[in-house]
This record gives sequence, structure tokens and C-alpha cells, in this order.
Amino acid sequence: MNKLFLDPKQPLHTCKEEKCDGCPVSEKLVCHFNGKQLTWFLLLAFPIFGLGGYGIFTFNVWIFAAWIAMILLYFLLIEIRVMCSHCSHYAEPELTSLKCWANYGAPKLWKYRPGPMSFMEKFIFFAGLIIIFSAPAAAFGLQERFWFMGIYIFAVILGFAFLHIFLCKHCMNFACPMNAVKKKDREDFFDKNPGVKDAWEENDE
Repeated sequence: MNKLFLDPKQPLHTCKEEKCDGCPVSEKLVCHFNGKQLTWFLLLAFPIFGLGGYGIFTFNVWIFAAWIAMILLYFLLIEIRVMCSHCSHYAEPELTSLKCWANYGAPKLWKYRPGPMSFMEKFIFFAGLIIIFSAPAAAFGLQERFWFMGIYIFAVILGFAFLHIFLCKHCMNFACPMNAVKKKDREDFFDKNPGVKDAWEENDE
């Protein structure tokens, strides 16, 4: 395994194939994350969090500290439990921390749980995102800095749109509510990963 990312030539632990060469699934889905994807994600995330943090910090330092704590708690622990632990990437036995573009470096504390997210997990997932991303907009509004609020909201919408178009359409974590992989590509992945397929079929019964 590469120190920074999984070996792109080594099939996933959940995959039944012995090699990745010539795999049609890898042409449409991202089974192995890389530095380019991480860089794009960070380029999208940093401006949003930077502008949002500025809005909350200028409003109230203590609320800013609570917001930062919430971000760390959510993205390093809560989201990992309710969403990331369903992903095939999470099943890699060698990993002690995630090597994906969205939560790179987050500790792997929970057990792997293939299959879809529950209703409560989806509720927690969206509730955390809403709290984190709406707080800066509220701070700008309370300060009557509506231009900044508009720019921030636009940046958030644009960021999520780019994620959906360029990353979520190729991500193998089908449990994520934001996943946008086509049904045919998902079925092709299931054929290569029978254990994952079984977990999803069990939840459909």
C-alpha cells in the first residue's frame, strides 16, 4: 500500500478480482483515491470554510470556537460513523485512517458496515451539514453583511455542485445520500464486490 493512498493496482479487499488491469468498473468509478482528487476537494472546501470562518469569527469568537469544534467532531467522528463506515474503502484491513478525498486522514474507529445508511444515519448526516454550513450565513445576516452572506451562499452551492458533477458521480460509496453513480455502473461494481452486493440486497428485503 502506498503511504499516502491505496495501491491503484491492487484490488479492493471487497473485490473478487485478482488484478485491476483492464477492469471496466475502474473506468467509470473511483475505486482508488489519489492526490489529484484530494487537491480538487481541498480547493473547493478551503474557500468555503475560510469565508465562513471569517464570518463567524467577526461575529463572536466563542461561537467561532464552538463552530470549529463542531466541524472536527462531525467530520472526524460522526460522519465517519454514519456514512463512511458503509464504504468499501473503509473495509481495507491495512487502513488505520481514511485515504479518500472527502475525509482524508480521519481515524478509522468504527467497524465496517456494508449496505445503505439507515433513516437515522441520514438524518444525522444532513443535520450536521446544515448546522455547519448555515451557521456562517446566519452570522453574516446578523451582522447585516448581506453581500458577504450572498457570496458565501453562492460558494457553498457552487462547491456542492462541483462535488456532485466531478466526484460524487464516480464515488463507490453508494450509501452516501449525495452519491450520483448511475444504476448500471453501480450494478457492475456489485458484480465485482459480491459481499457488498449481498449487504445491499439484504436491506432491500
